[in-house]
Amino acid sequence: MIPNQWYAVLSSKQVKKNKLIGVTRLSEKLVFWRDDADEVHCIYDKCCHRGASLCTGTLVENHVQCPFHGFLYDGSGKVTRIPANGKNAKVAENYRVNAYQARDAYGLIWVWYGDYNADLPEIPFFEELTTGFTYGEFSENWNVHYTRSIENQLDVVHLPFVHKTTIGRGNKTLVNGPVAKWNDNRMTFYVKNELDQGQQPEKPNEVENYEKLFHLQLQMPNIWQNIISDKIRIFAAFAPVDEENTHIYLRFYQSFMRVPVLRELVNALSAVMNSVILHQDRRVVLTQLPKKSEFRMKENLVQGDLPILEFRKRRDQLREKESHPN
Repeated sequence: MIPNQWYAVLSSKQVKKNKLIGVTRLSEKLVFWRDDADEVHCIYDKCCHRGASLCTGTLVENHVQCPFHGFLYDGSGKVTRIPANGKNAKVAENYRVNAYQARDAYGLIWVWYGDYNADLPEIPFFEELTTGFTYGEFSENWNVHYTRSIENQLDVVHLPFVHKTTIGRGNKTLVNGPVAKWNDNRMTFYVKNELDQGQQPEKPNEVENYEKLFHLQLQMPNIWQNIISDKIRIFAAFAPVDEENTHIYLRFYQSFMRVPVLRELVNALSAVMNSVILHQDRRVVLTQLPKKSEFRMKENLVQGDLPILEFRKRRDQLREKESHPN
């Protein structure tokens, strides 16, 4: 993981009021809940007393009550009451578990992978999707590290082979560029694939008027969008589960259909098509070894893999920067 980043980890609808939900994210067992003010909280799912799972407990006055001995935990992970010691007994500071600051925004649950009391930046998101768009969503687990699932969406070379019956029709196997541009921690990459008629592919600095080309965006550390048109976008959040699993939340955003019943129908049908395309990817990506990618590994990349290389470099740069800020 990259320290000091907002990670999208769940769909908002998964965290309900008056109910605990236990999941594995960021390679840790975590428990989420909403308080009476609808604020989301996230703490480590293991009681500091005897190691019981907290997600099997109950909510008592916005606190998590351990099912084993009734210890009460607040949203910062601190034990506020130990019933066996009496309700007026002071609780020592060492009675606590790790906690992450969590937010509900844009239909997703985000956690700040860093210090709990940090002065937090804004959650990064694709601003244009926040107004005028509605979406249909589905999600599923992939048995790969989240880096592999992200890189699949940065791969402009695989389309005519993996998706030859869907979005890769046309046999455009020759890859010009691609052109990749960074704005802070957001990469926009421009695609110009065409039929191979014996010509040499253009290098990234040879692609003219690239701003007018089909393009996609990656927002570090784990969200992505495919800009189909002004009114259609495909969005994905790649929630890290552990070293060998990722939960993908895939959405079809659209603004062309606004009639209520038809809008919901379009959004629901979109999930079917998205799942077909995603499963074409999954069939191949699940075979990749190792399950986790790194900047330096035993692969022979080609020119068309530039967005993947850019992602790996930026991920390494951020990890180094945040681990050694001075």
